[in-house]
Amino acid sequence: METQEQIKEMVRQKYSEIALQDKESNEASCCGSGCCTTEVYNIMTDDYTSLEGYNPDADLGLGCGLPTQFARIKKGDVVIDLGSGAGNDCFIARSETGETGKVIGIDFTDAMIHKARINAEKLGFHNVEFRKGDIEKMPVTANSADVIVSNCVLNLVPNKDGVFKEIKRVLKPGGHFSISDIVLEGALPVKIREAAEMYAGCVAGAIQKQAYLELIEINGFENITIQKEKQIIIPDDILSSYLSAEEIAAFKSSATGIVSITVFAGKPADSCCEPGCCA
Repeated sequence: METQEQIKEMVRQKYSEIALQDKESNEASCCGSGCCTTEVYNIMTDDYTSLEGYNPDADLGLGCGLPTQFARIKKGDVVIDLGSGAGNDCFIARSETGETGKVIGIDFTDAMIHKARINAEKLGFHNVEFRKGDIEKMPVTANSADVIVSNCVLNLVPNKDGVFKEIKRVLKPGGHFSISDIVLEGALPVKIREAAEMYAGCVAGAIQKQAYLELIEINGFENITIQKEKQIIIPDDILSSYLSAEEIAAFKSSATGIVSITVFAGKPADSCCEPGCCA
């Protein structure tokens, strides 16, 4: 059984490799994990190309939703993107905040930070910055963000409760988040859950949908709303790397589902931190 640090290091190494791949290579795998399939299925990603601010150089095809589309970002907002990758959601958020706002991308891989900074420089965006750090301990002061977005990242993090606590700390009172993630309905086969490639591919690290929503509620957020939901179908040629033909058939006939959800929730306007939690 890997420790949380071992899992994080595995994800870090995998996503450092992904930063050097093109979008087509990433989309041909399950969430960019490298578990290659014989066709480009785009099994996780949604199409960003119609959104204002979209930049193809920043789109690695790694998401599982369109959180910025639902994030209710206003001019002048401070927006933080968790697991910002090459900057795709940050640049779309910047089109909403305008020049008077600020966008901060946080990622824990050097290669992604480097790529995102190059993209920002090309675009001439001086109010978009990228910081290296863990999203369980964000390099951001408390009560500083109007909006937090994230796309298919929290499911990779072993300590999801810690992330939601950090989101609560960093959001301003009355601020909110819009997050897309992979969740489960029913028990995932053990062979898939234990596969490192599937973990980096956003599946093996996912938790039950109800447990995910309960984490948000337990951490004191309000107005919890599922903004979008879609079923994720993993092709047989990916599943066959982990399961026998009989196991694939059993998996498909079971009540188990892999689902992408985009969730909205707010920090109460009268929120007051416990002593020491807002440091």
